[in-house]
Amino acid sequence: MPILNQNDKYISTQPVIILPKQQPMKKYLVLICLTVLCYSGFAQADTFNVYKKTSVMIPMRDGTKLFTVILTPVNAKQALPFLIQRTPYGADIPVKEDSSFSIIGTSLYSMGKGGYIFILQDMRGKFKSEGVFEMNRPLYHIKDKTKTDESTDAFDTIDWLVKNIKHNNGKAGIYGISYLGYTALNASVDPHPALKASSPQASPADMFLGDDFHHNGAFRLSYGLEYSYMVENAKEANSSFPFPAYDLYDWYLHLGSLANVNEKYYHNRLPSWNDFAKHPDYDGFWKSQSTLTHVQAPQIPMLHVGGYYDQEDLNGPQVMYAALEKLDTFHRSHLVLGPWFHGQWGRGKGDSLGKIDFESMTSAWFQDLQKQWFDYWLKGIGDGNFKEAYCFQTGSNQWKSYESWPPKEAVIRNLYAGANNTASFDKPESASGSVTYISDPAKPVPYRTTPIEATYGPGSRWRFWQVEDQRFVTTRPDVVSFTAETLTEDLTVTGKITAHVFASTTGTDADFVVKLIDVYPDFNQKSMSMSGYQFPVTMEVFRGRFRKSFENPEPFIPGKPEEIVIDLHQVNHTFKKGHRIMVQVQSSWFPVIDRNPQKFVPNIFEAKESDYMKAEHTIYFTDKYPTHLELPVMH
Repeated sequence: MPILNQNDKYISTQPVIILPKQQPMKKYLVLICLTVLCYSGFAQADTFNVYKKTSVMIPMRDGTKLFTVILTPVNAKQALPFLIQRTPYGADIPVKEDSSFSIIGTSLYSMGKGGYIFILQDMRGKFKSEGVFEMNRPLYHIKDKTKTDESTDAFDTIDWLVKNIKHNNGKAGIYGISYLGYTALNASVDPHPALKASSPQASPADMFLGDDFHHNGAFRLSYGLEYSYMVENAKEANSSFPFPAYDLYDWYLHLGSLANVNEKYYHNRLPSWNDFAKHPDYDGFWKSQSTLTHVQAPQIPMLHVGGYYDQEDLNGPQVMYAALEKLDTFHRSHLVLGPWFHGQWGRGKGDSLGKIDFESMTSAWFQDLQKQWFDYWLKGIGDGNFKEAYCFQTGSNQWKSYESWPPKEAVIRNLYAGANNTASFDKPESASGSVTYISDPAKPVPYRTTPIEATYGPGSRWRFWQVEDQRFVTTRPDVVSFTAETLTEDLTVTGKITAHVFASTTGTDADFVVKLIDVYPDFNQKSMSMSGYQFPVTMEVFRGRFRKSFENPEPFIPGKPEEIVIDLHQVNHTFKKGHRIMVQVQSSWFPVIDRNPQKFVPNIFEAKESDYMKAEHTIYFTDKYPTHLELPVMH
């Protein structure tokens, strides 16, 4: 869930707070990377540039007190709304109590220049707040009104603020990225009457079906191991796992069975890892945490925000918006999707990601929209005429707005895998046709180029891997590619991509990773350095044992073809004339995804070393078993 704050520097003639490299940016969004200035009569004109910090302990209904930072514009002459963030990463900021500072040049400026009372709060059990922290705490109050959760804590916080902070206008909004987005989403359930708007950004929706810890039941090993240690190893610190090496591909490989994690390192100390190991299937534990379970309808205006290349919580904003939109009778639930890594929209320019150039400042564009949205709901500024969805279109590099999402005018066209590593929109007519490859757990396909640094370690390239040139694996014998002919005209796909993989295995379990790739021309005139680049428009993994049910996994019958349906998420991309479309399939993605033993075992967290075995997988492209991708094509 964190967002990296790599290589950030803030230069000023005044004292500057520079966050350490690779601090989680979710914390960055709370700390705000403040440029600290002593207040000595700054001119405010028509903006609010100077804020004052005070701190309080706000009591919850059960007596637990939560540490809260209040940032108030100096000399504000009108009542202002609250804008709240609730975090497990430390709410305090490096500013002396009761001192003032300028927000010019900080991430606060885009919102704060218009005047808001900012509230930053430690979640219960973290940093300076009392109580016990529970990761992804379910909304207990829905079934038991005597219990507390992130919804009730937000309610009690707002209630106290409205009654105790002077010069507020009786309205509050809540927003945040990742875990902070999760708390913003939870606050929207049975909200306080003063809570008028919520913007959950990169909020996880379901930790088993998608987002941080699993994708379609496949465990996200490197992320799950490192994140659980970071958040739960110490109450008042974010800890980094003490790896003995910089490149961790071999370390994770030599880790062996997941049973070794507790035996050698965690010793049952970390609740989250214990829960991972105890709940290998989609059971009541995961369902109770899922926002899809307890967020049933939009009770207040909501602005969902996500990135196509979010390496942590790509799925949440898309599926949460889709679920709530069905019940949005007031037309107050909106969606923004951009070409971003996790939280990129909250800072910087957003004009590129890795080597992919978006040709405009997409983050600044979003920040302007965000201000308009909160200004309308909390201050009554503007006409409130917001489009249903704002979705950046990669390839053509332009923002598009839609009256419905996905757009109804998109037409599904099937892109089929074919013989000789080809792909086309023509369905196979042959009764035979397949390609095989050997998947070896001892030699898993890396998910990005080595070195594979610690997720939040020095020099980590974690933010960029979802747009990395896929040529680094194309020639591997355990990766198969199907490539279409060169496009003679632009082709735009807008909406949800779905893969239908027909496969068999000589084992009894298998993972399948599917990628939709934009292959640049051999000589790319626009940028020669991008010639031949294999840009992954979207990618996803599926653990084969869950092909029929996430609750009740089943082994494969060796040699029997099965259909695996994979949600490749929502995209908005133009494959330009002269480019080619590629579909790629493989069966490991290491170490972001743990190794599938390829022998069906009840719980992979308890697999023995002897359970890991080579297997031959077959991908079919016949009239009966037509492996294909559903592409929503715009005309």
